[in-house]
Amino acid sequence: MNASPPDWPDRLFDVLKRADIRQVGYVPDAGHARLIARCRADAGIRDVSLTTEEEGVALAAGAWLGGQRAALLMQSSGVGNCVNMLSLMRSCRLPMVTFITMRGEWEEFNPWQVPMGSIVEPVMKLCDADVLRATKPEDVEGLAERAVQQAFGEERVVAVLLSQQIIGK
Repeated sequence: MNASPPDWPDRLFDVLKRADIRQVGYVPDAGHARLIARCRADAGIRDVSLTTEEEGVALAAGAWLGGQRAALLMQSSGVGNCVNMLSLMRSCRLPMVTFITMRGEWEEFNPWQVPMGSIVEPVMKLCDADVLRATKPEDVEGLAERAVQQAFGEERVVAVLLSQQIIGK
């Protein structure tokens, strides 16, 4: 028997739309596949496939300076690529919201994912980001709403970590 697909990506997409997110940058990721597909199908969102995650930080900065809001979707393994660029956001007080699918946690099959997955939260905090963690699908929508409000209301970098238990093996 096939289980129905999780609905948290749809609820997260609805939050992005209500928050007037107009640009979404992402490095293709299976954990974000449904959300990426929803963004790609929406004419009101400019979806940008990135070659590396730090380009998404620059996309968020440029969007804000151009009068729009952006979100960055990435996997935990890409956080390390963003550290230098996150200093731009901190120094210039530019807002950014990012949704990070976690790897290296619950039932991880790839040992290469464990080191970065285990340090995402402290790395983001060292980069002066506020970090929220969703551990259950029903947490995602509320945390996403809070993250958007914090990021754009307080000109902060806010990361929502989406636990591997939510995205699955």
